[in-house]
Formats: sequence, structure tokens, C-alpha cells
Amino acid sequence: MPILDLYFVAVAVIAVLIVGLSKAGLLGSLGMVAVPLLSLVMPARDAAGMMLPVLLAMDAIAVFAYRREVDWRVIAIMLPGAAVGTILGWVLWAFVSDSAVLLFVGVVTLLFILDAILPLRKKLEGLPPSRPWGMFWGAFSGFTSFISHTGGPPFQIYVLPQRLPPAIYAGTTAVFFAIVNTAKLIPYFFLGQLNVHNLTLSAMLIPVGIAGVFIGIALVRRISMALFYRVAYWLVFLLALKLVWDGARGVFWGL
Repeated sequence: MPILDLYFVAVAVIAVLIVGLSKAGLLGSLGMVAVPLLSLVMPARDAAGMMLPVLLAMDAIAVFAYRREVDWRVIAIMLPGAAVGTILGWVLWAFVSDSAVLLFVGVVTLLFILDAILPLRKKLEGLPPSRPWGMFWGAFSGFTSFISHTGGPPFQIYVLPQRLPPAIYAGTTAVFFAIVNTAKLIPYFFLGQLNVHNLTLSAMLIPVGIAGVFIGIALVRRISMALFYRVAYWLVFLLALKLVWDGARGVFWGL
């Protein structure tokens, strides 16, 4: 796959731009489509390795922009679980297929959307975060993030019902995934994902990702809270359908 192949460049730029907007808190967990999109033009495992430095560059911008708008309770609750999930992802890297992870995340995310529209969920919204529940979803997020950078929906399952203000939600998301992504550097290095080819692609795409973050930051503060969450839930629902479809094709039909 030539680095400057036009089809590759188009898909990669779109994928990274979407991730940048998502990192700013604008598109919910839509940024997790990066690896599925990139798998159209390169092996999924290579896509994960290539995306890590890009994610870290975007994380740095997002953390700086929202450094004063972070719910540290959420971070403290979810991070220990995320560490366990990251280690588990490293151990199981050779045994868990990308398709299986995408299918699992998609099914759980659909259940999350169903739960979100039930009256019980509406009664629970705004309550203080539960530590065991947060550690569980933190572990799930850490695991899926390690395998294919798809830690967004598990994170949202715990955080979205708390109805944080958009800027606080964006800042909390930025800090959480900045820490999780940094923790993946050493395992990815030993797994051979940070090779010269992947790092060359990363360097080319980092400016695109940073531009996406700045665009998202400019827009997220101008969106009403009601509209923000309405859009976020719909995007997560549509993304879940895509993940289930892509995962099922790989797991059951080998496509």
C-alpha cells in the first residue's frame, strides 16, 4: 500500500478528521470509526498502531484546551479499571480478533441505547457516579481501546447518563483517553505496532487531527446541552449498528 495512494489518503484524512472532532467532544464516540474506516485501506492491526501517535497528539491539544473543565471523580473511578483492561488487552492481543471486539462493542452499545430511552434510566440520570459500575466500564473501555481504539462507547455508557455540561464532558473524556493512550505506548512498541512505516503515516496525519480538534473546540462551546446529547445518542446508535454489521461479517462470514 503506497503511502501516497490517493484512496488511502482520502480515507485516512476523513478518519483522522472525524477523530479530531470527536476528541474535542463534538461527535460523541464517533471517533472510534477510525480503525474500521482505515481497515478499508490497511490491516486493522497496523491501523491501530498508526493511529496511536495521532491520538496522542490530539489528546495533548484537547487536554490543554479543557484542562480546567474536568470531572476528576469520573477519572479517579474509571482509571483503575482502565489499567486492568489495558493489561488484559495486551495479554489477549494475539487471541482476540478485531471483528470479535467490534461485534461485542456494538451489541453492548445497542443495549446502552435501549437502556437510555427507558424511564428507569431517566430517573437515574444525574446521580453520583457508582464506583464499581465505573471501574467495570473503565476496564471494558481500556480493553477495547487497546485492541482497536474503540473505548468510546463503554466510557459513554458510564459518563453520558451523568449529564455533564458539554465542556466538562469533553475535558473528562480528553484526560481519560490521554492517560489510557499513553499507557498503550510500551505494549504497542513491544508488539511491533510502532514501526517506521506506521510512524511515517502518523507524522503525515497528525496535522489533520490537530486541525479537527481545534475545529471541534470552536464548535462545542456553541452547542446547546440538549442538542449536544441528542446528537451524541443518535451518533452512538448509528455507530453501534455499523459495528455490529462489521463485526458479524468478520466473525460469522469471514469477510
